[in-house]
Amino acid sequence: VQLVESGGGLLQPGGSLRLSCAASGFSVSCYAMRWFRQAPGKERELVADSPNAGSSAAYADSVKGRFTISRDNAKNTVYLQMDSLKSEDTSVYYCNAQRTRGWYDGRWSSAKDYWGQGTQVTVSS
Repeated sequence: VQLVESGGGLLQPGGSLRLSCAASGFSVSCYAMRWFRQAPGKERELVADSPNAGSSAAYADSVKGRFTISRDNAKNTVYLQMDSLKSEDTSVYYCNAQRTRGWYDGRWSSAKDYWGQGTQVTVSS
């Protein structure tokens, strides 16, 4: 099981960036997929939440209207489109996959919680 983020980088305020989170070993369509971020000296915060395929996404107030989370089930990948970036968006961004415990395909499964290694996004003039 693996989550691999990519797409981070350095850019100027007002720019756009798309982060990707490629999953292997499980299907993102069966999991709640989320993007978190953590800046130096700050707690990790949830910025975008896609509860599962077909449900409405939710966003932190600080990114609402600027960030969009989406899925490509065929590619087993989740994206975070970030527009109108600000200096305060500078953080390491992490992809997260969660599934509650329960019966799946006739088998009992414990709760699952997977994290990627993170990708750095720096917004600076």
